[in-house]
Amino acid sequence: MKPSLEDTLALMRDLRQRCEWDAAQTHESLRPYLIEEAYEVDEALLAHDDARLREELGDLLLQILFHSVIAEERGAFSLHDVADGFITKMKARHPHLYGDGVREPWEKMKAKKRESIADGLPTGLPSLHRAFRLQDRAAGVGFDWPTTEGPLDKVQEELEEVKVELEQLGETRRDGTPRYDATHDRLQDEIGDLLFAVVNLARKAGIHPALALDKSNMKFARRFQGIETLAASRGIKVEEAGLAELDAMWEEIKRKEG
Repeated sequence: MKPSLEDTLALMRDLRQRCEWDAAQTHESLRPYLIEEAYEVDEALLAHDDARLREELGDLLLQILFHSVIAEERGAFSLHDVADGFITKMKARHPHLYGDGVREPWEKMKAKKRESIADGLPTGLPSLHRAFRLQDRAAGVGFDWPTTEGPLDKVQEELEEVKVELEQLGETRRDGTPRYDATHDRLQDEIGDLLFAVVNLARKAGIHPALALDKSNMKFARRFQGIETLAASRGIKVEEAGLAELDAMWEEIKRKEG
């Protein structure tokens, strides 16, 4: 007979009683592990590795059990209360499936209960995802363009404003060194607006920007590693090659990829 969630809960309770390390943990001490395990699940998903995903989901489940049992010990709530809240929420999200309600976009339903667009949205979310969620929430109450044409125009508008600030900055100061003055403050604001506009374009096109950037990051890393391998085979030091030679190898790697 396969183990059940009740079995995992019983094991967690036993560990809290008999394992010195497990017994010493608190909600606060476990915070870094929860974040770490979530990222490891994400990496397994990114790698399309089912065996690793199964293992990492188990590690993430451990964190859920841990927090639930600690809360149970405090008399706050139990895992069964968590399950009850989950079922209630899922049924409320699907009134057309679990009742006589009409299907309604989730963000529109949530907007009725929120006082502000940022309510309940963690400030510690990665910036790209937070921008996406803010825009998604705004769209849920009707603050959205009907097509991708509006977001695309906005990207062009913000790009032009970045160009203006770059001209103000001057060519001699574009060396990548962080600076802290009024000119760079304005440039930072405009680049932030440009990034926000690109996120909105991606959202409207049905693309999550974080997933798109993940793919671009992997592509860039793969191609640059290809440059490093190619350079080594030709006796070239990457750090001494210069932009023209590196760019030529980059194009060579791209052609090999097809």
